[in-house]
Amino acid sequence: MSDLFFYGTLRHVPLLEAVLGRSSSELSLTPAILRGHFVSAVQGQDFPMIQQADDEQALGLFVQGLTQADLDRLAYYEGGFDYDLRPLAVTLEDGTWAQAQVFFPEPTAWVADGTWSLDGWVERLGDVTALAAEEEMSYLGRVAPSDMARSMPAIQTRAWAKLFARQRRTGDARDVSKDVIVHRHHRAHVNYFAMEEIDLQHRQYDGTMGPTLNRSALLQGSAVIVLPYDPVRDTVLLIEQFRAPVYLIDDPEPWMWEPVAGMIDPGETPEQAAHREGMEEAGIAFDALHSAGGGYSSSGSSTEYVYLYVGLGDLTDPAITAGLTTEGEDIRSRVLPFDMFIAMVDRGEFKDLPLLTLAHWLARHRDRLRG
Repeated sequence: MSDLFFYGTLRHVPLLEAVLGRSSSELSLTPAILRGHFVSAVQGQDFPMIQQADDEQALGLFVQGLTQADLDRLAYYEGGFDYDLRPLAVTLEDGTWAQAQVFFPEPTAWVADGTWSLDGWVERLGDVTALAAEEEMSYLGRVAPSDMARSMPAIQTRAWAKLFARQRRTGDARDVSKDVIVHRHHRAHVNYFAMEEIDLQHRQYDGTMGPTLNRSALLQGSAVIVLPYDPVRDTVLLIEQFRAPVYLIDDPEPWMWEPVAGMIDPGETPEQAAHREGMEEAGIAFDALHSAGGGYSSSGSSTEYVYLYVGLGDLTDPAITAGLTTEGEDIRSRVLPFDMFIAMVDRGEFKDLPLLTLAHWLARHRDRLRG
């Protein structure tokens, strides 16, 4: 058995439960202080780091009786973040002290950047981090920590999308807790995307439970798709980039003309992501966003939900090439008069379905936007 002191995100009990894979009711949790240390924010990151500092103290959580299995799970979770354990004495809430293991970062791994607040972090990212940890920990023993670290941004994006999805109600009276029975749920693959398999039954329209079905899904986060439109000049902007899935299906033209698009990062609203992607992919600052609806892009195979917008802006001097080199993006843009754009839509010159959806929405609302 081992005793650990947590000073950072693992003080958030739902996250600790997700990492350990068991309820906090099975654990001994006590508030504690590590004297001579200071918890600071990390530059460019959402988690904190700990440093030695005279006359300072780090608030934390003292957890007793952790098993070897618990330590293995913690090592897997923290392994992707360059942390090691050190033995130190901590002061408990009754004034006594105890020996505890403490996670410390590698000396050159991070750069301190001011004070870190647990309450502020929980409000912004507590739920999504705990949900992401559930997916991450399901790969323990199958995916190396270093490989999992590369997948974490995508896992967090999927977790953020799940939180959005849980609020997506339209009035359907059916209850999945009663009308769906899951027999097996297997996370088969993880990388930028994930593939999950499930064996389930669902209630049929005659009231009975149907046969057990085996289904697979491509797990993705939510995305925003924005068609830039200049109502003064009556022009639209399209971007073109290479798309590997189009190449993989043997399409001889894998360079696709599309609207501006991108994934919604954890902590972002769809509108914030739309403005960010406008700058990253086309160098456009939108004056206004008009919602064109939203929906699942391919509900039979993918979890991706897309939020559709027409973004109004000045298209007199758009970026010719753009994109983030860190994401391997090589993007060029093109401005088209609206009449030419719609004629190309009607001739079937575009293969991107969201682009076609937004083209038809703009055709119906163009006069209002110009007015």
